[in-house]
Amino acid sequence: MTGFMRVREKAVRAARVTRGLRFRLTLASVIFFTLLLIVIGLLFRPLLSDIMYDQVDEALDEEWGAAKGYLHYEKYGWDWFFDPYDPEESLIVRRLQHVFLLADSDGKPIDNEHVWVSDMYHSLGVESPAVIRARLRRLTPFNEESETRYNQDGIPFRVRYGILTDRLKHQYYMAVGRSIVEEERTLNGISVRYLKTVPFLIVLSGVWGWFIAGRALRPVNSVAQAAQRISGSNLSIRIPSRRAGDELDHLIDTFNGMMDRLAASFEKIRQFSTDVSHELRTPLTVIRGQLEVALLTAQNEGQYRDAMTAALEDVERLSQIVRALLLLSQSETGQLVLQKAELDLAAMTWNLMEEFGVSAQEKGIRLSADLPESCRILGDRIQLERLVSNLLSNALKYTASGGKVHVRLRRDFNIAGATEPPMVHLAVEDTGVGIAPEHLPHIFERFYKVPSADPERGLGLGLSFVAWIARAHGGSVDVQSRVNEGTTFTVTLPAMGVAETPAPVVTHEA
Repeated sequence: MTGFMRVREKAVRAARVTRGLRFRLTLASVIFFTLLLIVIGLLFRPLLSDIMYDQVDEALDEEWGAAKGYLHYEKYGWDWFFDPYDPEESLIVRRLQHVFLLADSDGKPIDNEHVWVSDMYHSLGVESPAVIRARLRRLTPFNEESETRYNQDGIPFRVRYGILTDRLKHQYYMAVGRSIVEEERTLNGISVRYLKTVPFLIVLSGVWGWFIAGRALRPVNSVAQAAQRISGSNLSIRIPSRRAGDELDHLIDTFNGMMDRLAASFEKIRQFSTDVSHELRTPLTVIRGQLEVALLTAQNEGQYRDAMTAALEDVERLSQIVRALLLLSQSETGQLVLQKAELDLAAMTWNLMEEFGVSAQEKGIRLSADLPESCRILGDRIQLERLVSNLLSNALKYTASGGKVHVRLRRDFNIAGATEPPMVHLAVEDTGVGIAPEHLPHIFERFYKVPSADPERGLGLGLSFVAWIARAHGGSVDVQSRVNEGTTFTVTLPAMGVAETPAPVVTHEA
């Protein structure tokens, strides 16, 4: 059983290797290299053969010219004219006569005291008179042809044939040839050596491909190993960049960016859990305390009623927290879909200011606005009303009696050649307590509360909603503030329609 398990384990490891990307890349490179070697071999042999035949044909051209130089037509016919005492000329003529044919215009070999058909040419097979006559009709005195032929022993020869003329312009058929057995032997030897080298090159390509694939996939393995070490308590893992500027560096940068986002998300989740537990624990503790006190000390119906009323108020506060958290969670996860429609932001802002006018009068705060007659945008009315209401509520809450809250709404007008669409700018300015510089970067975070003397500072979610609503509409929100001087929140949203000139502004006071 142990041996069987060991064999099975080896089989599993082998299957894991063959399914791996490194193996597949190596196999692909080996297949490609093998096909490349086959194609090179198939193309190389004909190319090398053509080169060798071209060299043989060049040599035959020289021998053809030499034959025409040594052959002369005299009174009694054709004859070889050379110096028999010159070894070099004798050798040349003997080589020309080794594979040689000379025939008349009727296709018959010339018959006199010289041998005009060599024995070696007989072994190649002398052309029939009909073939010779046909070639004489096709060729010209300045045009020769070549062909490869084999003798009775299978030895290859290259033969050059063409027209030879005498002084009277009579045409004759001449053919010279030479053995190409050495060239064929060389060509076959090179082919055999190439075929013997191919398996070694294939194995070498496999080893090299395996090495290169492993080296190329090393960053990918580093990413995989780093991903295995990731946990909720260990999000500081980063892979150093190779600084090669290639796809693997892009993968590493993407992984590191993902880790940064995960770390930020986990930090938000931890902070959110802490804030939620704190926000929920406080009203629950108050409710429990009030009910316990009522059970222990209340002696009449009125005392029980007061305890229940206070508990219901805290329950309502708890419900507000839960609803706000649920709404914000839905908005950030994309579950809350905006219902956009064309609306007049100026009219909507003025209607909300009228609703807050009573609260402003009770606190002795002057609430005013500079609004255009109309300002059309595409947006979700409910969410935009929540945005403006949160800004007005905060402004009134942190402005003391005798202060001012002023709303300004303006629209960019179109500029010829501008590449960006016009925007709408809604600013809510107050003369309240202001915000210290160290708190400004955090005021749009959930549950973040600026320390103040106000015992009812809210949930710390209002400005988070403002930031999300602005982003969801393709806009942004900005804040400027000075302590004891006031704060200005400016929301920027995309405008609708065409405005060639600035719209007239009307001053309102709620």
